[in-house]
Amino acid sequence: MKDTHKIMILAGDGIGPEAMAEVGKIANWLNSRGDIGLELEHDLVGGASIDANGVPVTDATIAKCKEADAVMLGAVGGPKWDGVDYNIRPEAGLLKVRKDLDLFANLRPAIVFDALIDASTLKPEIVKGLDILIVRELTGGVYFGEPRGIETLPNGEKRGFNTQTYTTSEIRRVAEVAFDLARKRSKKVTSCEKANVMESGKLWREVVTDLHKNHSDIELSHMYADNCAMQLLRNPRQFDVIVTDNLFGDILSDEASMLTGSLGMLPSASLGAEDPETGKRYAMYEPVHGSAPDIAGQGKANPLATILSFAMCLRYSLNRGDLADKLEQAAQDVLNKGLRTPDIMAENCTQISTSDMGDAVIDQLGELIKEAA
Repeated sequence: MKDTHKIMILAGDGIGPEAMAEVGKIANWLNSRGDIGLELEHDLVGGASIDANGVPVTDATIAKCKEADAVMLGAVGGPKWDGVDYNIRPEAGLLKVRKDLDLFANLRPAIVFDALIDASTLKPEIVKGLDILIVRELTGGVYFGEPRGIETLPNGEKRGFNTQTYTTSEIRRVAEVAFDLARKRSKKVTSCEKANVMESGKLWREVVTDLHKNHSDIELSHMYADNCAMQLLRNPRQFDVIVTDNLFGDILSDEASMLTGSLGMLPSASLGAEDPETGKRYAMYEPVHGSAPDIAGQGKANPLATILSFAMCLRYSLNRGDLADKLEQAAQDVLNKGLRTPDIMAENCTQISTSDMGDAVIDQLGELIKEAA
C-alpha cells in the first residue's frame, strides 16, 4: 500500500447518498488494487443530521472532519426541512463546516466536455474548449459580516441589513491561492469586485494589486463583477482563473456553471490554510448540484460531479495528481462512449443508472491504468 489517507464522508440528503456511494465504490476499487490507501468514515450532515440529532451538524462530526485528511460532502436540504428554524436549516450545517474548518477558498471549475457541448445554451463555438476556474472567498464578506439583522424603525417600517466587510489578510490569502493555481494553468488571473462603488471592492483591488508584485510571472487584470457577468456570456474563453469575493463568487460561479450545460457535471473544492509545519490543510469537496429530492432513490442521479469532486480531492489533498488525471479522463471517456444519466441524455446515447455510471467509470479507469502500466 503506497499511502493511507482518512476521508470523512458526509453524504447528506436527497441524491447525496446515491452519488457518494459511487465515490465509495471507486475508493474501494483503488484500495483493492493497492494504488492508494483510503480509510472512509461516514457521518451525518444537513437534514439527515437534523432528523437524528436535532442539529444540521454536531460538534463531534466537526471534530472528525478536522482529524481527516479531507471531507467529501454530498448535498443538503429538501422540502422536508423547509419549516425548521432558520438557524438550524440543513444549509447551516454546510456553512458551519466551512466556517469551523476555515475553508476560505472555494474552487469552482467550469469545464465544457466535448461530448456535452450541445447541452450548453450558448453556441458551440463560444464554449468549445472552455476551462475556467473560479476562486471564491468563502468565509468573509456580506454572508458573515456584522452587524446584520432585521429591525423595526420608529415609523413602524422594517429594515433588513447586512454588512460587506473584508480585511487585508482575508483578501491576500484567497488571492494567493488564485495566483498559485494560475501558475499551474494558463498563468492568467482576473480579479473581480465593484471598486467603483464599494469601499470593500476598492480595498480588494489594492490588496490584489500589491500581492501581484510577488507573482509577476502571472498576468493580472481587474474587472468589475457586473462586467464579468456579461463577459462570461459574451466571450467566456478569455478567462483562466477568476478570483472574487463571497457574494460575487456565488453569483458568477453559478453563471459559469450553466455555460457547461449541466450542474450534474460540476465539482468543487473548498480549501483552508496550509499548516506551515505539517503541510496539511483542511479541505472539503462537493458537487455543485443540489439534493434533488424529487429523483432521490430512483437511480436517476448523475454521480459524475461527485466523482469529479473526488478527483479534486485526489489532486489537492492527497497529492495524487496522477490518479486525478486518470479519473477525470475516465469520466470524459465514458461520456464519449455515449453513456448518460437522464439529466444529460441526448439523441443516439444510452441511458444508464447512477450505479451503472459509477461502474462504467471504474471500467474505464481500469483501462487507463492498464495502458499506463
